[in-house]
Amino acid sequence: MNDLEHAKSLLEEGDYTFALVKGDEIITSFERGVRPLLDLLDGGRELCGFSAADRVVGKAAALLYVLLGVKAVYANVVSTLAEEVLLGHGIAVEAQTRTERIINRAGNGFCPMETAVENISDPMEAYRAIKAKLATL
Repeated sequence: MNDLEHAKSLLEEGDYTFALVKGDEIITSFERGVRPLLDLLDGGRELCGFSAADRVVGKAAALLYVLLGVKAVYANVVSTLAEEVLLGHGIAVEAQTRTERIINRAGNGFCPMETAVENISDPMEAYRAIKAKLATL
C-alpha cells in the first residue's frame, strides 16, 4: 500500500478529518476545517513528501497543503479551484466528489475560508488571509 492509499484508508476507517502519511510516520486529526493545517504550519512542521487524505479540500486548504510541501492529496470532496491549485503546484489529486465551491457548515453560503482566498494565488498571502479571517470568527 502506498502512502496515499494508507492515508485514505485511515480517513475511511476512523473518525479522522485528515491523515498525513510518509512511510511509517502518520499524522492525524479530528479537528475540522483548516485549523489542523495551520497548527502544523505554525509549529514549523514541513511535510515534504507526505501524502494527505482530507474530508474536504477547498482552495484555502489546497494553498496550505502547498506550503506544507505534500506530494499528493486525496479528498472526499474537492473544489475545482483547489484542484487547480494543487495540480498547478505539481501535487497529485484524487477525489471522490468534485464541486465548484465549498459550502459553509450552515449550508447557507460559501465557506468563509474560500471567500478569504478567492482572489489569492500566493500560498503565503493565503496563509495570512486565512489567519486574519479566523481571527474574526
